Amino acid sequence: MDWSKIPDILAIASLAFAFFSILRRNPTPSHRLWLVGWMFIAIHFVGLAFTRMPGNPGLLGIIVGLTSLVEAAIFFMWATVPHQTVVSSRRMAALTLFSTALYVFLACLPQVRGWIFDASAIFVALGPLSVGFHYRKSGQHTLRWLTVVFHFLLGLVLILNAHLPIGNAAYSINIILFTVYLECCLYFWYTHRHRTTGSVITVLGFLAWSLVFVLSPLMDRYLPSVHFENEVWNLPKYVVAVGMMLLLLERQIERSQYLALHDDLTALANRRLFQDRLSSAMERARRSGTSMALLQIDLDRFKEVNDAHGHHVGDLLLQHVSMLFDSRVRRSDTVARTGGDEFSLILEEPASRQDAELVADSLIHLLAEPVEIAGRRIRIGASIGIAVYPDDAHNADSLCISADMKMYEIKQQHRDRTTDSAETPRIPRESHTLAG
Repeated sequence: MDWSKIPDILAIASLAFAFFSILRRNPTPSHRLWLVGWMFIAIHFVGLAFTRMPGNPGLLGIIVGLTSLVEAAIFFMWATVPHQTVVSSRRMAALTLFSTALYVFLACLPQVRGWIFDASAIFVALGPLSVGFHYRKSGQHTLRWLTVVFHFLLGLVLILNAHLPIGNAAYSINIILFTVYLECCLYFWYTHRHRTTGSVITVLGFLAWSLVFVLSPLMDRYLPSVHFENEVWNLPKYVVAVGMMLLLLERQIERSQYLALHDDLTALANRRLFQDRLSSAMERARRSGTSMALLQIDLDRFKEVNDAHGHHVGDLLLQHVSMLFDSRVRRSDTVARTGGDEFSLILEEPASRQDAELVADSLIHLLAEPVEIAGRRIRIGASIGIAVYPDDAHNADSLCISADMKMYEIKQQHRDRTTDSAETPRIPRESHTLAG
């Protein structure tokens, strides 16, 4: 057994544990695939530790070490593809992984007939192509076709290498490893277009990792007197690991910054961001001599929904309402969740009282329609108070108070009508639940 691999095994295992610790806080499909990839790298080093043993144990160590290295690259690539969990992505990853690992497995075995290598190379070329052709009418991502092209060319090169006088199984394995890690480099470069320190280090690490499988055999063939320690060839692995760790930390920082300004449940602006945008909108209206409007919206009968159907249904209802609001306003406007079942809407560019009343009326009609939430038919309503700058107030706090007071007046009118209807049944008249 090669005990010199123990430090590498411990180092990679520590990195995998660090990935797991970070992912527990914010797990995503991509990051889980990263973790699986690093687990295969750890298995790769475990396999290499047994390669010096004679007989079948040494052969098994070579097979495990090399196939795990290929599988790790496939998982790293799979992590970059959008919608990793859809059937087409899973089948593409499965065929790519199985076909390349099968060829490496056969290349490690002694005395395998040439036609078996050719058949396996054809599988490498046509497996991903069959998936791409089968799902050609569905949404096709650029990276999927890049996979198809790369592996089709890889299959052709493997066939050519197997029939060249200087070709051998070791060259075929290096060709496969070079291809899959170069794909990792290109995939990360394509999907991380917002260049950060973590993305640049990861891309360069994968590039160096792929070049190892070209430079190492070339140096063994043409510069046999020049020798590098194995740690030098393993260095790109750790560069990629550092880059991925930085990417995880960068994303956690971005998420923390996002959550500081947005509501976690609905993804709308929270009260902090709302106050900032309200002040900015009022300042722009003051400078241009125009008006802007603030709508304070309170959902009716929301407590009844929570009591009758549970908080989970209430949360789904809030998400549904937030999407309705967000789809009915302009990009220049702001929708915020400023309370449990309270929303605020800032109308700009410019917005008069009449504009605000039209928007409020459309929202009331939207919310008056029953909705299907978790298999339950739910009907709610809304009370909306309108305040216009500069007619109703000249600062943000006063404008919010004015809109709130008008909204609560409408809320009280709803309660009074409900009480009157319960005491003296009568035919209800149509009424608008907004004030301005």
